[in-house]
Amino acid sequence: MKRIPRNRNVRQFHQAKWDEPVIFELHQPGERGVIPPSVSEEVAEAVGKAEACVPQGMLRSQAPALPEIGQARVLRHYLRLSQETLGSDFNVEIGQGTCTMKYIPRVNEMLVRNPKITELHPLQDESTVQGMLEVYHRLDLAMREISGMDRFTFQPGSGTQALFAMASIVRAYHEANGEGDKRDEIITTIFSHPSQAATAAVKGYKIITLYPDKDGFPDLEALRGAISERTAGFVVANPEDTGIFNPRIREFTDLVHAAGGICYYDQANANGLLGITRAKEAGFDMCFFNLHKTFAAPHMCGGPATGALGVTERLAPFLPGPLVETDGTRYTLNHSPAQSIGKVRMFQGVAQTVLRAYAWIRALGPEGLLDAAKVAVLNNNYLYSRILKIPGASAPYVEGGRLEQVRYSWERLTRETGITTEDVQRRMCDFGLHYWTSHHPYIVPQPFTLEPTESYSKEDLDEYVNALEQIAKEAYEQPDIVRSAPHNSTVHRIDESSFDDPAKWCITWRAYLKKTAPAGEQENKAGVIPTM
Repeated sequence: MKRIPRNRNVRQFHQAKWDEPVIFELHQPGERGVIPPSVSEEVAEAVGKAEACVPQGMLRSQAPALPEIGQARVLRHYLRLSQETLGSDFNVEIGQGTCTMKYIPRVNEMLVRNPKITELHPLQDESTVQGMLEVYHRLDLAMREISGMDRFTFQPGSGTQALFAMASIVRAYHEANGEGDKRDEIITTIFSHPSQAATAAVKGYKIITLYPDKDGFPDLEALRGAISERTAGFVVANPEDTGIFNPRIREFTDLVHAAGGICYYDQANANGLLGITRAKEAGFDMCFFNLHKTFAAPHMCGGPATGALGVTERLAPFLPGPLVETDGTRYTLNHSPAQSIGKVRMFQGVAQTVLRAYAWIRALGPEGLLDAAKVAVLNNNYLYSRILKIPGASAPYVEGGRLEQVRYSWERLTRETGITTEDVQRRMCDFGLHYWTSHHPYIVPQPFTLEPTESYSKEDLDEYVNALEQIAKEAYEQPDIVRSAPHNSTVHRIDESSFDDPAKWCITWRAYLKKTAPAGEQENKAGVIPTM
């Protein structure tokens, strides 16, 4: 064990570690947590009739091989895993970069745990959910004020799904105008999130990417050269994922509009913009917000998220349904708007996430939203000023302050010490902290991306920077400490050679068994591999 020097400026941390197997390995045949009662003949008959309506190809040939475990062992299993997990409630979670981890008001968590919310079903009759439909409608109105758009849907389940819906609306709009085949190009920027290009490509568009000009901003002259009669649309994040805000964005959208294109806006992380600038005034026809980022709803492992999609009046007919309508006294669902692109997910959107966001907006009010944006920018620029004083750290492309986040670089640290951003990432685990590098492509070399939001105090930010300062000092003076980290975490260094080999990827237990068990021995304590 290497001797690691103590530093009173950073929190000493050692995480609990359990040699806990995956739950399938805890399987014991016949063990039960709950023994359900036998169903009545009437229920059995009803189930039989329901099964008869299901195509045979959709029915399982055998029951799934789920683990059989008693209640006490299930409880111990998940409590042990929880002790090995860090999250926004445990540490200063500014290192998740573009994912915007902020404090989730606990009063809102109590609100969404009300049985009237937890027991909602998406197929309930509209007359039984008038209150929740009113919340959807009121959040729609609030989003219109925040963005300047004319209509919102909460159906998309994420930012990427909202981007896909917007690309679909671009195509539907041009097809309705007889230009669907002619306009086949979408323009974006290299610093924008990869999902922008990816979703447009899925819709069949050719992607044209703008790179920075000599000042580090999206190149306006390159846009002029890219625009043509084939331009379908322009999609961008502003500020981009580096935290760089393009002050000339209206010139970009005006150029695209003059060529007949549609402009749509990725506002997944709008923490630095609330009450300061709006998509409408920037010239956008569509935008989306991630309620699970800017509007203080939890990510929950990418599950109950919501990408709130807003459009101007001319694009409203193309929105995915269902949309909440009201005559002033009653709320209804319009499942098939006139020229709708169709659903992008099954139902209306996650009611609990919508309610959290609505409660957060109502609690803060217009002035509170503006204050949140101001503090997010202040926090980010304080962090920026401190990190640029750390030996080996930089923020490429644009000099001066950024908006709500920054993509930094350890390029000089790596060149002078051999310590990479991944090494720093592992060492941060020893202080109970996490940081994110970047999505690909790594346009910023040796990147790390921080976004402090409005939730953290100066003391919180100092704690985080103190850890980075300590690691940079170690990199120059005792690099082996960083190179062999983490030392106090639940997981130590692992062999990453398989990460780029799809033949070795195992994202399910069934895939793991198929790829690791010898031929003919694909059974374990959890039973035979389940078949569909």
